[in-house]
Amino acid sequence: MARAVRRLPRRLDYTPGSYPATAVPSAPMLHLLSRFSYGVTPALVAEATAAGGQRAWFEAQLTNAYDGTAAAVADWWPDLKRSPLEIYARDLAGIRPAWQVMTDYVNRTLARRILSPRPVLEQVTDLLENHLHVPVNGNLVYPYRPQYGDLIRAGALGRFEDLLVGALQHPAMLMYLNAIGSTKAHPNENLARELLELHTVGVGNYTEADVKATARLMTGFLIDLTSGALTYNLAAHDTAPVSILGFTDTNADRDGRAAYVRLLRYLANHPLTARRLATKIVVRFVRDDPPAALVDRLAAVYLANGTAIAPVLRALVASDEFAASAGLKLRDPAEDVVNSFRILRANLVKPTTATSPANLLSTGAQNLGHAPFTWPSPDGQPQVAAAWATPARAAASLQLHTKLATLKYPAAIFATTATFLPPLPLAFRDLVDHLHRVLYQRPSTATVLQACCEATGVDPAASITSKHAVVGTGFATLLGALLDQPAFYQR
Repeated sequence: MARAVRRLPRRLDYTPGSYPATAVPSAPMLHLLSRFSYGVTPALVAEATAAGGQRAWFEAQLTNAYDGTAAAVADWWPDLKRSPLEIYARDLAGIRPAWQVMTDYVNRTLARRILSPRPVLEQVTDLLENHLHVPVNGNLVYPYRPQYGDLIRAGALGRFEDLLVGALQHPAMLMYLNAIGSTKAHPNENLARELLELHTVGVGNYTEADVKATARLMTGFLIDLTSGALTYNLAAHDTAPVSILGFTDTNADRDGRAAYVRLLRYLANHPLTARRLATKIVVRFVRDDPPAALVDRLAAVYLANGTAIAPVLRALVASDEFAASAGLKLRDPAEDVVNSFRILRANLVKPTTATSPANLLSTGAQNLGHAPFTWPSPDGQPQVAAAWATPARAAASLQLHTKLATLKYPAAIFATTATFLPPLPLAFRDLVDHLHRVLYQRPSTATVLQACCEATGVDPAASITSKHAVVGTGFATLLGALLDQPAFYQR
């Protein structure tokens, strides 16, 4: 009996297309914009080009304080402008649960990252709000959490010394780490320990005696239950002298707040704090394994500039280590959602219902593994790829991209198919190159082309006209394949 001959599929030529009519930025510009934004779009590239290049754009981002878009977004969720007492009372009365107000806060944060023309501010705020972490779901913290976030954002590009003083005296932080109600008879060491371990000098660089002395200096803070305001109980403050990591104070005043501030400023200017903060900045914006030489240089810049953050960022982007780090950072779940909305040109608007797109941002991030500000411990969410490069995260991202690629989910807020297309007819490989340039601001590769061909069943050399299914009913499949490319996950 003759055997059937099995036909092998013909070899396809996956040489990537070339569509130079869709211009892309230089590699250095793309790298800087990728690290300091939440998704590089043609509009952002045009803005940086008009500013005189990526470094000029970056400098303007550090010095231009006004952001009208973010101010407008702040009005989308009116409960976030209520006083802590109002938020608390409305929760108790069942008018608006606290968890919904905190979801508003996360949604507002993500909406700002999508829309704000000041992405550098949003990125640095993200870093510092995570460094000085107070979760939105902490017990009794929620009435104060919106104001705490506003404080971090307002000081993110200023001096860390000032930010630390504000954050470590804010009711949200004091309440979260049990400093409210701490007295000389029963000092609570929780905030004192985290101040030293997480916020300043770092683990292994202090003693238990330092923790105890810091806790005594923090005694006296209270919350007025009738007004919700932060108050101070003179009788509860421990007035014994303190010695903490070389800092000494007689602490003789019954009102210990001034001595506490002196300690905070001392710690902010400590060389160990400089190294700890420099390390966090390098991990966030350069690579997961921070080069020691770069950390040393940035710590020196931090101390030489009175703990100012902006000079540290300038030195970072001018470094050889930063230039060599393209492609080495991975987007976390929230960045995945924000980047999707940005590169698909979402027209995000004020929410009118619970299912409005702007009210689904937090849920989208949570579905991918983590919504901002929900990390359960004071150390804040991880900033390294290992935490997010998991099969579960990849599967969730694929599901999200499949929905978003329809350009109809979560609602009709995305650009139309026609907006993404070049003049047709065009070879499929060139169409893929054009779309990759539009989405990722870089040419396509053979791997990208092969993935798009296998997803759609279209030959690389096929001529794509306006009547072809791949730019009609099949466009969601093509767009989904492009959203699932490695370039999407690189920040």
